[in-house]
Amino acid sequence: MMLSAVLAAMQFAAADPQVLTVRTNASEAFVPVVVAANGPAVQARLLSPVIPTQITEAGAGRYRVSIGGVDLTVLLESPYLEHAGKIYPLVSAPFIDGGELYLPLQTYSEHLVRLAPSKFKYTAVTRELRFTAPARPAAPVVASSPAATRPAVRSQTIGTPPSTRVAPRKRRVVVDAGHGGPDNGMTGPIGSRSKVAEKVITLAVAKRVRDALVARGVDVLMTRTTDTLINLYDRGRIANKQGGDLFISIHVNGPNMRWRNPASVRGFETFFLAEAKTEDEQRVADMENASVRFETDAEAESGDPLSFIIADMAQNEHLRESLELASLIQDQLASFHPGNNRGVKQANFAVLRTSYMPAVLVEIGFGSNPEESRFLTSPARQTQIATAIADAAVAYLANYERRVGGAP
Repeated sequence: MMLSAVLAAMQFAAADPQVLTVRTNASEAFVPVVVAANGPAVQARLLSPVIPTQITEAGAGRYRVSIGGVDLTVLLESPYLEHAGKIYPLVSAPFIDGGELYLPLQTYSEHLVRLAPSKFKYTAVTRELRFTAPARPAAPVVASSPAATRPAVRSQTIGTPPSTRVAPRKRRVVVDAGHGGPDNGMTGPIGSRSKVAEKVITLAVAKRVRDALVARGVDVLMTRTTDTLINLYDRGRIANKQGGDLFISIHVNGPNMRWRNPASVRGFETFFLAEAKTEDEQRVADMENASVRFETDAEAESGDPLSFIIADMAQNEHLRESLELASLIQDQLASFHPGNNRGVKQANFAVLRTSYMPAVLVEIGFGSNPEESRFLTSPARQTQIATAIADAAVAYLANYERRVGGAP
């Protein structure tokens, strides 16, 4: 769990779980805290008598929320918010219930304070949010739509029978088995005479993902089905050319050998395309991008500035969608995976740069760890991992269909 999530959880436990006290120098309000299925949440509109609050529906499940002059954008069922072009994680996802928008309590207890420390102060013990700027109440504006009047959908498609998980219209998922041919990828486990290559595990799991998706009525395209090398930049282009709706690249992780005990590291994580924020995110990107050394005829990305800008715009269009898909995959894997949930992360992966659709890279575990290597090479466990990834993909597609009303 991320540090911010741990701190937020500590804050939730420290105060009365039923009320958020909102105060200014001139007024106060006691706002109910709803302990929903996806975590403590507060109805955003209820802050408006004390703090100027505006809510505007932006379409496709997105809402723009202005609280005391702090402008946020959220996506229903996605545990992130956006402010000034930057993405911030949430411990749970925003949702609609009874036509009202609910934001995770962390939005008020952590993010408003972080984004506007001169305006907001939060006291965890008393669960009090203090707004220090002059308060001018503003009536919230919520555009009416079918999405705004239906009950909250909190990823309930996950774990339901396959017959109910099929998306309303047929979509195409591109499944990419990492590495291949002369590129073995990670080789492990550490300290064992018997070694297994990442390329073998990824292909076995990718084929099982394909079978699970096909069984759920989804069209699937594999970037490779045999032990062959596909150039990193070509994998996304294949997905684009074949009309993919989602791109899922499957990999096996390896540690930094300078770590104190690299063989002990284990866990799973899912990445979307963005600049790495931490040294470890950069390590994983460098490890996976190193495959380009095997590509004797690799076509490098264009250095033309305009080409870069156009590509960046095309990828940013799907940023929030990729975040949602990554979150769903992590949630599914966390239900059974024995390793640590290392969370949703971001890094600049070559294999994702040319995928102009929601795209993620899943590190399903550390093949360098002896116990996790046995887990990843077990056919039964590979099927379990593949089923989790397929369930997450179909849940995402069903959520997407609901947001766009079945539009192509």
